[in-house]
Amino acid sequence: MAPDTVSLRYFLVLAQELNFTRAATRIGIAQPALSARMRRLEAELGTALLVRNTRSVQLTTAGAALAESAPPALAALDRAWDTARSAAAGELGTLRIGYSLSTGAETVPALVDRLLRGTSGLEVAAVPMATPQIIPAVAEGRIDAGITRGEQPGRGVRRFLLRRARTGVQLAQHHPLADDPQIEIADAAAYPLRLPDRAANPVIHDQLSALFKDTRPQPRFHTPAVAFDMSQRDLHDGLTLAPAGEAAATAQPAGLTWRPLKGASSLTIHLVLPREQSPLHRRIRGVAQTLAQELHWLPD
Repeated sequence: MAPDTVSLRYFLVLAQELNFTRAATRIGIAQPALSARMRRLEAELGTALLVRNTRSVQLTTAGAALAESAPPALAALDRAWDTARSAAAGELGTLRIGYSLSTGAETVPALVDRLLRGTSGLEVAAVPMATPQIIPAVAEGRIDAGITRGEQPGRGVRRFLLRRARTGVQLAQHHPLADDPQIEIADAAAYPLRLPDRAANPVIHDQLSALFKDTRPQPRFHTPAVAFDMSQRDLHDGLTLAPAGEAAATAQPAGLTWRPLKGASSLTIHLVLPREQSPLHRRIRGVAQTLAQELHWLPD
């Protein structure tokens, strides 16, 4: 049986000092305790490591060999312990995150940056996905976590509210309503309204369309031919409005702006994790909660 590592580390200090008193002082234990440790270490190895006399300590051939070979072995063992601790803390491995495209402008980059900060053993693979595919992928273990707009339906997962944002509209800077600090829902309903395709995100589509259910006449809704257009070309006509969360204001294409809708319910972004959670899952949840607090993503 291999000797315990504490005695081995004590031996290395003694091999450097070649004096029990100085070695015991450096370690922070009593000299008799150190002597007992060394006798036990020699008994475990079945050979003498030290030649003792009243004034000095000398290493035997076995002792000198152990003093030379033990440090790299202990360093390797330390690395193994560190690896185990990192894995237990969720700081090691590859984290696969699927996210809906509309969360990719600000929320997901902030979360990935915080996850990677100071954790060299963690890799994050963040990939955009169609929103209805995210929860099944998390439940089946094909991805480790998901970021979705709205509380998407599905089984086998746990959802955590990550962000709540005001609802408003994206519009051209030269739009007739762009000068208003906030826009009445009825005023917005007088213009063409672009909604996300319901097949791509029924939860958000229904929530946004419900904002206008009491307006008369009913607004003209349309969905773009392109599922996600970074340039927002259709808004540049100076008439079309696109209901969107406040996060849209952080990555506006040139010529566009965002205004809140007065009285509109907020939009939400959720972190989705599997029901059975590993240290890696617990880490992303803890980091997400801290980030949401620091960036005021969940205002009172």
